[in-house]
Amino acid sequence: MTDLPVVQTLLRTGHWSGAADTVTLDYDARFLRRKRLETDGGLPFVVDLEATTSLNPGDALEFPGGVLVEIRAAKEPVLIVTGPDLARLAWHIGNRHTPCQVEAGRLLIQRDPVIAHMLAHLEATVTEATEAFTPEGGAYGHGRTHAHAHGHSAHSHDHAH
Repeated sequence: MTDLPVVQTLLRTGHWSGAADTVTLDYDARFLRRKRLETDGGLPFVVDLEATTSLNPGDALEFPGGVLVEIRAAKEPVLIVTGPDLARLAWHIGNRHTPCQVEAGRLLIQRDPVIAHMLAHLEATVTEATEAFTPEGGAYGHGRTHAHAHGHSAHSHDHAH
């Protein structure tokens, strides 16, 4: 099948120490089950996890023989969102099922012109940047928020059910 090392063990942040190398991945690439990757040091390998999993910065992949490779968040195009009512802006972002990194004085989202336009109409200041993106996970621990189907665009609805 492959001569590359096959990694099948993920260790969560705080449950390991002593990584020999790192692998830097953007937000989308950190959601995987089976994929060929390469460490920052140039070692190719295959990740083959039991289920599709969200890898978080600070997690580690354990190679056969116990060598650890730490997951890092790559810099990627984001929008920095600020404004006088950050909680309200966060609600509108969440209502569109958009992954969001929540910080004390700002929100970060992936670049999306539709969401940027909506936020500008809500009096947000939206600035393009390139930064590591580590949005909030799901409400029940590790993982991601997933859009749920409504049969129409996730960018043009509300939840007044």
